[in-house]
Amino acid sequence: MAVETKHKCNVGLTGNSAVAYAMKQINPDVVAAYPITPSTTVMEEFSSYVADGAVDTELVTVESEHSAMSACIGAAAAGARVMTATSSQGLALMWEMLYIAAGMRLPIVMACVNRALSAPLNIHCDHSDSMGARDSGWIQLYSETVQEAYDNIIQAVRIAEHEDVLLPVMVCLDGFITSHSIENLCLIDNDKVKGFVGEYKPNQPSLLDVEHPATYGAVALPDSYIEARRQQSEAMKLAKDVITDVGKAFEKVSGRSYGLMEKYRMDDAEVAMVILSSAAGTSKVAVDEMRKRGAKAGLIKPRVFRPFPYLEIGEALKNIKAVAVLDRADSYSSFGGPLFTEIRSGLYEFDKRPKIIGRVFGLGGRDYGVHDALAVFEELLRIKDTGKVDKLFDYITVRE
Repeated sequence: MAVETKHKCNVGLTGNSAVAYAMKQINPDVVAAYPITPSTTVMEEFSSYVADGAVDTELVTVESEHSAMSACIGAAAAGARVMTATSSQGLALMWEMLYIAAGMRLPIVMACVNRALSAPLNIHCDHSDSMGARDSGWIQLYSETVQEAYDNIIQAVRIAEHEDVLLPVMVCLDGFITSHSIENLCLIDNDKVKGFVGEYKPNQPSLLDVEHPATYGAVALPDSYIEARRQQSEAMKLAKDVITDVGKAFEKVSGRSYGLMEKYRMDDAEVAMVILSSAAGTSKVAVDEMRKRGAKAGLIKPRVFRPFPYLEIGEALKNIKAVAVLDRADSYSSFGGPLFTEIRSGLYEFDKRPKIIGRVFGLGGRDYGVHDALAVFEELLRIKDTGKVDKLFDYITVRE
């Protein structure tokens, strides 16, 4: 769906259409992709922009997702601004190359339209794909709405290319729930997007710079490997402040504010939920309902999972009496999902911390409704009153 606008609001687009349009405005040098549900329409729509001459992008169609990321790596190493999109098994097939892209410090931006991993075969939403890649060295941003998916793609370019970062960025949005749902959003003027992302000037020598020859992917044995990893780790630490600064700069061109997380009705909250992406919207309705009932409920929606803002989340939760962390993925550790275990670990740094439980929900696209969130809040109120946790980790939205 082609859209032309001058900072136009009340434009109805699906999440995938909004991502494709943001990519059009960014006008990357190279996009390499292989289709997979539910991210396919991102590339379908972007390819129409290429065919119509609306972008200068070299679109590389390949034989697999592994090849797609390989082509992205080669193009980025040659000095190009590079983007792509994938989901689920496609992300899993890229696994080897995800680590290489991060290790080579290549600022590739990828939309990850979240979908469950097989088996059994499922094409609907959960976060097992991106959570499985959480330690690959990619920055991860999560999007609640179509608007956030659009905004995050634009910000991701500046984050990835910042000289203190130089890491790839994965922008996550929920498959079908966000990717295929039409929402009203505000699109930024084309010239403002162009000015915001700026002209790409690689901070590293490229493979095509014969005056300054460079080697990418060289062998690093015990005398040098750990230093490269340490530098990568330091870049991820620095990314937290860069993400915050880019969010402030983005507010100036869009009027929309972004940080590391969103805090919803947390000022006087006694019980709280922590949850990612589209399910946060459902949970906010439950928060409002609990408030009507006289319960001081609140919610934290992390926007950034890598780098993990453990101190900021811990600071926001330290005065809460009981907290539930909801994961749309399981780590299969028998100890909870990845978001739960990291938040619980982060709270250890605080002398004052809440009772905390972890709940896995909505795997494979299972519906998560307001009634499910309300049941979690009712459990938190019991924990607040009794000080006792019956089940540290459990599944909800499941038929027992």
